[in-house]
Amino acid sequence: MPTNEILLKTELEYCLPLVQKGKVRDIYSITSEKLLFVTTDRVSAFDVPLANGIPNKGLILTLLTAYWARTLTAEIPALRTHCRTLVLPTEIPRSLHGRYRGRSMEVCSLQPFKIEAIVRGYLTREAWDSYQANGTVCGIPIQSGLREGDAFPNGPIYTPSTKADVGEHDEDISEEKAAEIVGLNYANRIKDLSISIFNIASAHALERGLILVDTKFEFGLNTATHEVVLADEILTPESSRFWKKEERRVGESTPGLDKQFLRDWLSENGLAGVENVTLPEDVVKKTGSMYEEAFEMLVGKNLAQVIGELGGTCGFESVYSISVKETKTAQWTELVRTLYP
Repeated sequence: MPTNEILLKTELEYCLPLVQKGKVRDIYSITSEKLLFVTTDRVSAFDVPLANGIPNKGLILTLLTAYWARTLTAEIPALRTHCRTLVLPTEIPRSLHGRYRGRSMEVCSLQPFKIEAIVRGYLTREAWDSYQANGTVCGIPIQSGLREGDAFPNGPIYTPSTKADVGEHDEDISEEKAAEIVGLNYANRIKDLSISIFNIASAHALERGLILVDTKFEFGLNTATHEVVLADEILTPESSRFWKKEERRVGESTPGLDKQFLRDWLSENGLAGVENVTLPEDVVKKTGSMYEEAFEMLVGKNLAQVIGELGGTCGFESVYSISVKETKTAQWTELVRTLYP
């Protein structure tokens, strides 16, 4: 069940080899073709780590990614995700399952593309600042006369960026530069998938009272099949901005159910970009409650319900245990259907 315990450090090195320790996720090797992503409750902002974390954040990001993997692949049959299962590998003893279940996902090992695929649906934040300054967003000319909070007139825009190493900063790049980095065919496929996913997710969120404002996707290459595969977290409050539909404001900034509140607090207190800041308890609680509210609105269940089903007697674990095959989208869809009917 969700708890107030904050998991800042994973300690599975004696079970599986540690491949990478990221700002939020720790990655372990299961086989040459499979990895275990463990999402902690660590927080980073402005590309630097903060000292404390947000309770249950790792659960929310992992379970919401599983939810979107099922939802999106049902709508886009050709879409592949790196998600395999939420069942912990046998190398992890049962005594640790309570700590790591729900925040751990077995994924396919991919060759990551060194760009981030950003899609923006609304003129806000840094996009609004750029538009005010020169009438463009990430170098793309935008129709004049728009207000803060307006949707882009011709639909969402695609604004890729570099994928910086830990400790460095991502930079906006043109589509031409993205093609130089990953190759033209892959760049086009990434763009097309990103726009399609964004449009489907936007409609899905709107039915549930949320506006998907913008988001960041990451993709990898399945080197065996040469398929472009959706990877990492998917459409979470950490990688996306969400507004409540009834709270949308045009002509001024709209508060959201996402990480922006935390970023704003850091900026207002002169702490943007400062490492190891300790967040006050009220900021931790409010950020966590926003993440949980977004989760519940999107999924239709609260976090406690989902975790209860994940570890309970509803047959969830047995379904996963007997159904996992070599990453087939339709099979993944069936696996998460128990949680998200």
